[in-house]
Formats: sequence, C-alpha cells, structure tokens
Amino acid sequence: MLLGDGMSDERIPELAGRTPLQAAKTPHMDMMARHGKLGLVKTIPDGFPPGSDVANLSILGYDPRTCYTGRAPLEAAGIGVEIGPNDVAFRLNLITLRVAGEEIFMEDYSAGHISDTEGRELLEFLQKELGNDEFQFYAGLGYRHLMIWRGGTDRITTSQPQDIVGKNIADYLPRGERALRLISIMNASRTLLTQHPQYNRRLAEHKHPVSSIWPWGEGRPPRIVTLREREGLKGAVISAVNLVRGIGVYAGLDIIRVPGATGYVDTNYQGKAEAALKALETHDFVYVHVEAPDEASHAGNLTDKLRAIELFDSFVVGRVLGGIRKFGEFRILCTTDHSTPLRLRTHTPDPVPFILYSGEHECKSNVAGYDEDSAKSTGLFVPEGHRLIGMVIRRH
Repeated sequence: MLLGDGMSDERIPELAGRTPLQAAKTPHMDMMARHGKLGLVKTIPDGFPPGSDVANLSILGYDPRTCYTGRAPLEAAGIGVEIGPNDVAFRLNLITLRVAGEEIFMEDYSAGHISDTEGRELLEFLQKELGNDEFQFYAGLGYRHLMIWRGGTDRITTSQPQDIVGKNIADYLPRGERALRLISIMNASRTLLTQHPQYNRRLAEHKHPVSSIWPWGEGRPPRIVTLREREGLKGAVISAVNLVRGIGVYAGLDIIRVPGATGYVDTNYQGKAEAALKALETHDFVYVHVEAPDEASHAGNLTDKLRAIELFDSFVVGRVLGGIRKFGEFRILCTTDHSTPLRLRTHTPDPVPFILYSGEHECKSNVAGYDEDSAKSTGLFVPEGHRLIGMVIRRH
C-alpha cells in the first residue's frame, strides 16, 4: 500500500489548468492506472475533519465514525507515550508568531521546519520549566510534538495551525471548557521560548524562531481492533510521521524506521521502498506513507509539490514495481489520503484517486494516467473509504 500524502489538488493556472498530478511526470503510476483499476474513494466521512488521521484510518480499513477520538492520541502511540483514560493528548506544534501592534498573527506553523535536534531541545526545556503532574511535554520530530493534560478535558475546540497562517490568532485560540487553562500554558511558553538562546540564534541565521507552542488535535485513547485480529494479516508501516506510526501501533503493525526519512521533500524515498520490499519477506503487507507532497501544499510551494510527486513515483512506486514480482502473486494499492490544494494550503474532504494493480494486466483502459479527472471518468467510486481495503485483500 503506497500512499503519497496530499497529492490530489485543484486545477492550477500556472500549470495551464492542469492539476499537479496531471502535470507531474509519473510514468509508473500512469502505467498502473492504465492496466489496473482506477477510481475515486471518499476517505473523509461527512462531518469529520479532512485530516491525515481520519483519512489514513479509513485507508487501513477503520471506520472513523466508530473509532476516531482525535489526532493526538494516535500521535502519542507513535511516540510511545501512554495515555490514561482520564487524560487528554494534544498535538503540539512549535510555531512562529508575528506581532503587529496589539495584534498577533500566525507566521509559520512549523517554525521554518525546525530540525529534530532543535525541536527536542525546546521540548526538554519546556518539560523542565512547565512540566508538572498536570501537563507533560514529549518530543516528537521536527515541529511536531505532544502534550498530555492529565485529568484534562476534551470538551474544547482548537484550531489547526497550518489552516491559519497569516491570520490573527485571537480568533483561533482554544475555546470551551477550561480553555483559559490551556491558553495560560500557551502564554507561559511564549515568555520562555523567546528568552531561550535558540530564539536569537535562529534569528541571526535568518530562520523563523520558535516563539510559542500551539496545542490542537485533542483526544482520549481510541479503541481499535488490530488488523491481525480483524483480518488475520501481519503487516508493517513505514512513515516519518508519528501520526501514521501511531495508527500502525493501534492497528498492530510493526513500525519500520528508515534512516533519512524526514517527512519533507528531502526524505529517503528509495530507502522506504527498499525497506518495504524487505518487509514483504516476512509480512503479508506493508503500508508506505510519504508526507512530502502534503508539506509542500501547506507551504504553497508548487515546485516542491511537483518534485515530491515525481520522486514518489520514481523512487517509491518504481522501485517497488521493480522488486515485488519476485514474490509471485501481489497486489498494490497506490493512493493519496486527501486533497491538499496549494491554493488553500489545507486539506479538503474531496474524493481522491486510487489505483489497484495486480500485475496481471487484467484490464487496459484509455485513461490518461493517475489523476483526478481520469479516476472520475472510470465511474468506479468507493463511497466509504474503510471499505477500500476489502478490494485489496479479498480480490473484489
């Protein structure tokens, strides 16, 4: 199962009215689309946030309507942090704010894609200064971290920081039960982080410094049956993102870590593909997740999105196609989880294109390739994303 996060998009004027999937050079995905089953799948149930948490749960065969409790508990599992039944987990971004008079704006949801080392340095600092029996801070990767509110409440509304870049944060602060307690922790972090030596060091290097934390994606632990219990399958997951690793933990999958896997355009694409082929020697299936196209979309970077899609096709899809035939009978699901239009810089719940390919050239179509319009033209539509896995493992 090969997934390029956020690859689907809208038509873009700079691409002569084409989408990035239509404009990018993707010979391997195009071949599979022409000789396999191409269609659209709705990965986001009505009423759910169009995030990678909901979408990846769907693709792995879990109905979010019955098991989704929030993003952060999944990320906690990916980091290895245990959450009690009375605790609430929050995804914690390290962000850059911009002060203009009396107003404060979201400048960068990722603090310039801060490095793992710098991010960990600040999380350890926050735990030392703000951590107590009520709040604990855990380091993740880059700008993506975790906060646990022991005895906290999930009757609260937060905002995704990537959705409010350039906007006044006053309109997007936590709301609801005990929201002021959460805001007080955010304010305390601003005072501490702007006084940390790293702040001025990054300014001197012309990088966005970390000026605050931003908690969001709150939730309590979900109840999820493993894929081995449900389907009798032994699987593995390969991802640089703790969210997807955490879904893998709940699904009972082995977590395979690949050196050089960053979650950005510079990730180790070929290393992920090689690790996937190796995993298939001892596992029934492997789930390979590549975050890079989504990150490029959130940054509004068309060049990087095209490059990420092409690298995914060449070094992940192409390498897997070149090595998987040694196993004999096989099936490949190639898809994206949700649409992330560059124009919006955030996710949308639109159905996304998928390919199911078995190498048997079971059909030949005249579609242009793997893209949104071609997928729609086939008439194949899966209205409930969690049912897509049945087409992969049950051959129907």
